[in-house]
Amino acid sequence: MKHYQLVGIGNAVVDVISHADDSFLDHMGIQKGIMQLVERDRSETLYASMSDRLQTPGGAVANTVAGVGALGLQTAFIGRVRDDALGRFYADAMTDNGIDFVNPPVQNSNLPTSRSMIFVAPDGERSMNTYLGISVGLTSGDLPHEVTANARIMFLEGYLFDHDAGKTAFREAARATKAGGGIAGIAISDPFCVERHRADFLALIEHDLDYVIGNEHEICSLFETDLESSLTRTAAICPLVVCTRSGDGVSVISDGKRIDVAVKEVTPVDATGAGDQFAAGFLYGLATGRALDVCCKMGNACAAEVISHIGPRPQKDMMKVFQAEGLI
Repeated sequence: MKHYQLVGIGNAVVDVISHADDSFLDHMGIQKGIMQLVERDRSETLYASMSDRLQTPGGAVANTVAGVGALGLQTAFIGRVRDDALGRFYADAMTDNGIDFVNPPVQNSNLPTSRSMIFVAPDGERSMNTYLGISVGLTSGDLPHEVTANARIMFLEGYLFDHDAGKTAFREAARATKAGGGIAGIAISDPFCVERHRADFLALIEHDLDYVIGNEHEICSLFETDLESSLTRTAAICPLVVCTRSGDGVSVISDGKRIDVAVKEVTPVDATGAGDQFAAGFLYGLATGRALDVCCKMGNACAAEVISHIGPRPQKDMMKVFQAEGLI
């Protein structure tokens, strides 16, 4: 039976990335620097408007899984794509990257494969316009027990918590992983997702999860208060809380003990994937038994690399980067 050091569950989204200046964003009615959900017609209009396109398999947790896989660990991803051109591209690309893509593309679906049109401004800010398509239909039936029960670390994507079937699938996946001796956690993903489902979100964290990763805005949203209070209150219900704080570094509270790790400020070429790759570096460190401050530094190194170029996944050999920075 195959064992995985990391299994991720999330939206399987094809990222389509293009350059655009502020005037183009204004003209197209695109709000700069945020992720917006769009309908199918809007997604097709935006896709047609792109002057240049870089197409990559994406989705927040999928990007994290890819980052960990690139570091040499055994990984799997659970997510839904349609048996269409983009879906086959996605499944093949994940497999080509050494990730077990465990769900075959769905045939005869009315919904197409999810895609996100990402416009990168000259200052590196990205504006994401995501059509979720088939990926949001994930249910417990999409979770192979032989995968969830044999994960050392399970990583869940907060976006999928927006649907009742997703909530049930998350609880079942987390419990299967923990029953098999692993740990389970979540990327909060979006403060608005928390606002829509706060009670259920907090219940999942308290009763089924071992760790939470989020940025300062996402952590604050959990308890609708300031960062320090939210960190303290989250740490009271979850053994490990990881909070990235823009240019101020990372704060981690583990079993009541806090560490703060500084970060070197880097001017981004493209901020796409920064949080995803921080999580990749951090979870790689966690999976391989590193101290938490080293996990944070690994996460920071991965985030710094991914914002230095277009695209949400690392282009450098991060093991060599870790060696150069004295992390391994």
